[in-house]
Amino acid sequence: MNTQELFPHLIGQKSAKRRLGFYLKNYKASKIMPHLMFVAPKGCGKTTLAEATADVMMSSEDPTKAKRRLTINCSTIKNIKQFFNQIIIPHVADKEVTVILDEASELPKDVEMALLTILNPNKHNVNTFSYEDYTVEFNFRFQSFMLATTEAQSIFHALMDRCERVDLEEYSFEELGKIVGIIATEIDFEDGLLDIIAPVLRGNARQAQKMATHINSYLRSEDRSYLTEKDWNILRYNLGTLPLGLSSIELQILRLLAERKESSLTYLAAKTGLTKSCIQRDFEMYLQKHSLMEIGRAGRSVTKKGYDYLADLEAYLESEGKIDTAPKKKIVIQNKKPVKINLSVPKAIATN
Repeated sequence: MNTQELFPHLIGQKSAKRRLGFYLKNYKASKIMPHLMFVAPKGCGKTTLAEATADVMMSSEDPTKAKRRLTINCSTIKNIKQFFNQIIIPHVADKEVTVILDEASELPKDVEMALLTILNPNKHNVNTFSYEDYTVEFNFRFQSFMLATTEAQSIFHALMDRCERVDLEEYSFEELGKIVGIIATEIDFEDGLLDIIAPVLRGNARQAQKMATHINSYLRSEDRSYLTEKDWNILRYNLGTLPLGLSSIELQILRLLAERKESSLTYLAAKTGLTKSCIQRDFEMYLQKHSLMEIGRAGRSVTKKGYDYLADLEAYLESEGKIDTAPKKKIVIQNKKPVKINLSVPKAIATN
């Protein structure tokens, strides 16, 4: 099936789309969709692609009998009783529906064990599950299941084996630029500007969506629909956007590492006030991804690329100080007399 026609508004993920196109072609003939497990880092579009797949399944059927789409955040499921009484019985049993279990790593253990029976593949494509006074039949011609997770290692291996795994790729800079352009539909961009914006989006479609929202809001406040490089410089200045999209804490860690030949995780935790697990999980991984730091037997240290980044950053921060933020005058009515107030933006900028 032509994946561009199946997912016309979704950028990238060619490999995942081809795989889904294969399943959808078979679904059109058999009405059976294998249980799918979407796996990807945060913000790469797992849930979006799962819901788009469910929508294609809906559009391929008789509109009067089309499957509904039901998306559940698994962090809201507390136990098997709630799962059956609030989800399965009222919304799934005896209905045609595609159930999307988002953040599947948050499934309670008893629900995970129940899904082993519910999703167990067999030649009849039908399973039954009994809970208290209920016995529910799951017919995979009528009910389809998709799961999505960032923490694949936390999914019980037997449940993972019952699903066809669909791995998503990181987006290229070109694809991220296209995502910004598509979301900011009413905005025209100066030539080459999307190529400048894309590297700060952390390879992340969600970040691209958020940036497009910022751009829309900024230009709406300016009553314009054309974004120039000068506008982008003002926008990144106000948002505190750093090269490669580093956060201020990631920059702080990089600078701490640059002060010493090698540093321990305990040292970084003491200096930043963050827990060691927080530093490892939320900040170090992105620095390592871009080869700005490395971890050896003796501890953590900055790479040559990391030192180059810090050197180049000084010029970047200096350019922020040169952004045209000339004072503007605004008339405010106070006691019925016009009063002029100064709305100038300070040119000084902290480099930490």
